[in-house]
Formats: sequence, C-alpha cells, structure tokens
Amino acid sequence: MRVAVFGGAGQVGHALARVAARRGIALTVFDRAHADVTDIGAVAAALAHARATVAINAAAYTAVDKAESDAERAEAVNRNGAGHVAAAAQALDIPLIHISTDYVFDGTKQEAYVEDDAIAPLGVYGRTKADGETEVRKAHPRALIARTAWVYGLEGANFVKTMLRLGSERECLRVVNDQRGNPTFADDLAEALLTIAVRPEPGTYHLAGQGQTTWYNFAKAIFAAKGHGPRIDPITTADYPTPARRPANSVLDCSKAKRTFAVELPPWNDGLSRMLHAHLGPR
Repeated sequence: MRVAVFGGAGQVGHALARVAARRGIALTVFDRAHADVTDIGAVAAALAHARATVAINAAAYTAVDKAESDAERAEAVNRNGAGHVAAAAQALDIPLIHISTDYVFDGTKQEAYVEDDAIAPLGVYGRTKADGETEVRKAHPRALIARTAWVYGLEGANFVKTMLRLGSERECLRVVNDQRGNPTFADDLAEALLTIAVRPEPGTYHLAGQGQTTWYNFAKAIFAAKGHGPRIDPITTADYPTPARRPANSVLDCSKAKRTFAVELPPWNDGLSRMLHAHLGPR
C-alpha cells in the first residue's frame, strides 16, 4: 500500500504522517504548496508522482467563522478541491478516502446522527463540505467518505490548545454547554483511516471518538487531566454569538464503521489524555 495524502499541513495530515511512520506504511504527504487541491492538474501530477495505491483527502478550509465572509475560498477548497481529488483518483483507478464533517447536519436531531440522516448544514463551512461530498460521489462512485467531529491534534490550532492558552492567561473561562459532540484525537482518526485504507469499502461512514460531551465538559476534562486550571463557567450558545451557527447536536453514530471494518476509535477522554501527555509531557 502506497498512500498519498492531500492536506498534509493540517492536523489530520500531520497525524497520518506520524502514524504511517510508526506503522511502516509508505505515505507521501502533499500540502498546498506542493499540490493545491484547487488545481486539478497539480493533484493529478502529485498522485502519479507518488505512484499511490490509495488517496486520502484531508485538505479542507476549516475556519468555520471566517468562511461566512470568505465563501469563495471555502467553496474552492471544500467543494471544487474535493471533486478534483476524486476525479484524479478515479482516473488512476485507485480508491479514495475523503474526510468530511459533522457540520453537514443541522444538529436538531436528539439522537446520534447516522450516515443516512438528511443533511442540512447551517453555514458556509458545512454547506461547502456537503457540496464536496456530492462532488466526490459524482466523480468517484467507489469513494469512501469519512465524517468526523471536533478534531484536535498535536499540530495546528484547536480547542484543546486554545483552552490551555486561555487558561494560562485568565482566572475564569466561559464555555458553551449546550452543544454536544464527539471530541476526536487526530492520531486516533489517522489510525482508523490507515486501517480502513487497506481495503476501503465504498460508502459514507462516521469516525469519531467514542462517547459524547459538551464544550464545557470537554474544557473541564482538559484541566482535570492537566491537574490545574482556571474556573470554568457554563454558558449558552446565545451567550457567545459567532458569525457561523453551530449544530447543537454533533454526535455521530460510528457503529457502521465498526460493523464494516472492525474499527472503533478509543473513548474521547482517553484520546485527550494521550494528546496532553504528548503535548505537555508527564505531569
């Protein structure tokens, strides 16, 4: 297996490279400077150069709030770029794993979302990712789409790092407590993706950390694992308005991936502990 990864500068791209090195998997990573997914020629050339037997598209415009005023760029990456990677992989007759998001849902369902639930994105980011899924299915009918949620990793900006930074600057943090989801450690997601890449079955699957929590309880868990931190007060979404609306329920049911691939991510708080140990060192 020779894996080509687009979006190598992102959290998942870094995690895929790290996990592949540990597992002895041949993996070539392309960031935007080496293969911008908005350029189909560059994508096709990169896949051919890597002699890839499977492609993973982890490239995405993920600035959820900024996307509301930068829709053109979000569409170029999340919709058009997804289609370009899919078309290039189809042309070479190699499998594709495309990473999507919980933000394709509107969050009004009370139970965890399954793959067949109707999508209804609330903002530009979610809409462009949903459009990307459509483009992938059209260009590469045998593609595998993996939706994930609340990703955090050792590289890049994410909720865990933001909480740690703000916790070192303030005595009290106010964190939203009426949005639910599955925090997902990027390295755990990478492990699952590379296992699935050996024999990817076409279709849409959910891959996220086991269990669910709110941003408020996620923040509490971060500082509990660290051993100390600021006071954390729960607030509502209405108390913290943002340019983009967020789903109140982002919880993903991941049982289909477990049935199909015997793959299940670890509990979210276990992933958090390992991320903090790697990021901060032993307490």
